[in-house]
Amino acid sequence: MSPHLQIWRWHVTMAGSILHRVTGIGLYAGAALVVAWLACLAAGPECYAAFLGLAGSPLGLLVWFALSAAAFYHLFAGIRHLIWDLGLGLDPKQAATLTTASIVLAIAATLAFWAWLFLIGRVSL
Repeated sequence: MSPHLQIWRWHVTMAGSILHRVTGIGLYAGAALVVAWLACLAAGPECYAAFLGLAGSPLGLLVWFALSAAAFYHLFAGIRHLIWDLGLGLDPKQAATLTTASIVLAIAATLAFWAWLFLIGRVSL
């Protein structure tokens, strides 16, 4: 075990870094879902209907919700990293603020996106 883990205190930028990595891995799983969607589309109407049935089920919608949350967080964390790459916001307090903002924006964007999908009738339970 690395010695710094015994003395380092938890902070939001650590959580943001871990979340960025986790959402990146989750997006790989999402890419596999898109490939499955395209494969079912190419396989014919029966396969595509089965895929849509699974994707539109409550469990499927939960997976799509989590995938969209991962995409939004990864987007906002990427913007945060671009800001840091410019040499801005590197002060610990500013870094924490940017990380918190990326988390809050990701949650707000995900909820707004799904509210919009429900409002226009693209998704229903």
